[in-house]
Amino acid sequence: MTNEIVNSALSKVMYPGFTKDIVTFGFVNSIEIKGNDVSFNVEITSSAPEVAKQITDDATKELKAVGVANVTCNIKAPKMPEAPKPKSKNIAPQVKNFLMVSSGKGGVGKSTTSVNIAIALAAQGKKVGLLDADIYGPNIPRMMGISDIKPEINGNKVLPIKAYGIEVMSMGSLMEEGQSLMWRGAMIMKAIEQFLRDILWSELDCLVIDMPPGTGDAQLTLAQSVPVTAGLVVTTPQAVSIDDSRRSLDMFKKLDIPIAGIVENMSGFIAPDTGVEYDIFGKGTSQPMADEFDTKIIAEIPIESSIRTGGDEGKPITFVNPTSESAKRYATAAESIWATIEAVNAAGGASNESVQPTTPPGVSACST
Repeated sequence: MTNEIVNSALSKVMYPGFTKDIVTFGFVNSIEIKGNDVSFNVEITSSAPEVAKQITDDATKELKAVGVANVTCNIKAPKMPEAPKPKSKNIAPQVKNFLMVSSGKGGVGKSTTSVNIAIALAAQGKKVGLLDADIYGPNIPRMMGISDIKPEINGNKVLPIKAYGIEVMSMGSLMEEGQSLMWRGAMIMKAIEQFLRDILWSELDCLVIDMPPGTGDAQLTLAQSVPVTAGLVVTTPQAVSIDDSRRSLDMFKKLDIPIAGIVENMSGFIAPDTGVEYDIFGKGTSQPMADEFDTKIIAEIPIESSIRTGGDEGKPITFVNPTSESAKRYATAAESIWATIEAVNAAGGASNESVQPTTPPGVSACST
């Protein structure tokens, strides 16, 4: 076996995708011949593994055809470029902290909680915004007493409405009263992004975000758009609500969102005539769920008639009646939430790197 025979055989190996062989390209070097065993290097320009495999297979075939017993083809290829690692994303950098208020199902008092927690945080000296991201059921304008107020436009941005010391924005403030929205998931996702990017939020200490019920597109879009500092779950004592609330807590875990705690609504009933609290729907039944997810119940909010009338009339109980039992419990919950936010920031702050999409722009993750 000679170099001439080896080179002649390898000159029949075409570089994949070209009409030129690997010898003519000058890719073959360091040929070693020991009896009928041949080893050599092939330095190629492609990092694609299929190119290396085809060259190895074709070279082995041609050399064995001229009597080589053992073929060792050492392919030297450039390293494949590493995919860029996702970074934390924040499309509303003027907001220092984001609080996602979630519930597994509707009708558990999530919007009422969002309103009163936001006002309680503001009463404790924080600069607060309230985003009603519940696109299909935007109740925040009524609860905040701004149903008849439309936001001002500043250039191509929208100014949030100010009420009770906080900045507020809701789809209900942008559409006609009673108008229905029949939007698919992609439109909901776009609306969430626009609420964060195209609203002229101030330099806020915290933006409280009232999410739609469930664990769908809106929640994932929010988590990918801004680093959510903490998540709050709202439930009621009934088993059907707790079952769904577990899904919200599981969602926070999967999205790497620190859990600020659980608010248990309708936890007892305060009689308006006597002020006596009765346990009519159950109370504290969320505790096993809190233990399961290593969190805590930060408030047990009773049924109190002034909460209902305040929500209907746009007079939140934490503002108009701060000495009421429910208002005090909301205030305590707000203090606990802020303690969680401070702890998260002290530990390095929130990040959403782990939930960023890894597919190229315009390519669906479902197709890969």
